[in-house]
Amino acid sequence: MMKLAIASVIGLLFLLLFLSFRFGLLVWWDNQSRKRRLKSSQTGRWHFDPVQHWTRLSKPHQHVSDLLVALGWRLKPQGFVICSLVMGLLGVAGGVLVFQSFRSVLLLFGVLGCLPYLIVRMSLINRQMATRLEFLPAVELFYQSYLITGCRHIRVALQKTVDERRLPGEVQAVFEQLYRNLSVKGDDEGSLRRFSLSFGNMWADYFGSILKVAIEEGNNVSDNLKELITDMRKAQLANQVERHRLLEVRMANFTPVLFLVLFMGVNFRLNPEGSYRYYILDSGGRGMLLNAIVLLFGSLMMGLYLSRRKM
Repeated sequence: MMKLAIASVIGLLFLLLFLSFRFGLLVWWDNQSRKRRLKSSQTGRWHFDPVQHWTRLSKPHQHVSDLLVALGWRLKPQGFVICSLVMGLLGVAGGVLVFQSFRSVLLLFGVLGCLPYLIVRMSLINRQMATRLEFLPAVELFYQSYLITGCRHIRVALQKTVDERRLPGEVQAVFEQLYRNLSVKGDDEGSLRRFSLSFGNMWADYFGSILKVAIEEGNNVSDNLKELITDMRKAQLANQVERHRLLEVRMANFTPVLFLVLFMGVNFRLNPEGSYRYYILDSGGRGMLLNAIVLLFGSLMMGLYLSRRKM
């Protein structure tokens, strides 16, 4: 069994080294392509890079990029992947050194490899919960700015909304980010998608759709904004109820962790020597702790899924 575990660990290490080398090669190719594209733009020629095109447009890359941008983190998707691989390698090392079984290697690799994504998702949900009740006043302020500017230019209304600085801190940051992206970048659809992701509710999706129509077609959307605000006011009480349910889901998420810490603390307090012998030295006790860690991680993932559904 031990030989099988060692062989499996060696195979996983080779696989991770191959993935790391492949990813590093993609990053190097991306940097070289940027240099060639810069030179070709100076000479008036354009060069298509299929590797860079795939990297930028693949769904996982776009999903991770949207999450990081919505949070306002400066971490790139490449750095996020490297962080996940490093955490996965730490899980492999922990499985070999502490638990010494193939099952523990796989479980810890999966748990620690997915931990960065879990942290990003939980941070985004915390931000969405903090801004849930503040989105309606922000839309009302934008609607006033849109009417004052003559219902012509969305970017001018956004600039006026941001410059007045009457929005709460988190909402102000999201609207500033949207204004910067729409003013500087050419990907309006991606900017609006990340804006909606920052709030994480259907009202933000509707608001983003209205802004998209106004930007692409130049239509007057004052009636649509007024109708959206009316619907949001009617649903404000329901939003408060859903926010309380989200808090209940989050509390239920972390309750098993507190119970595990309390249970082990009581055991070590009453019988330190026996607890150390069972939980640390005995393989059965370590296996029980590994099962508890996996179940707690699964509980956090389930709570994350339920929170996302409630948003």
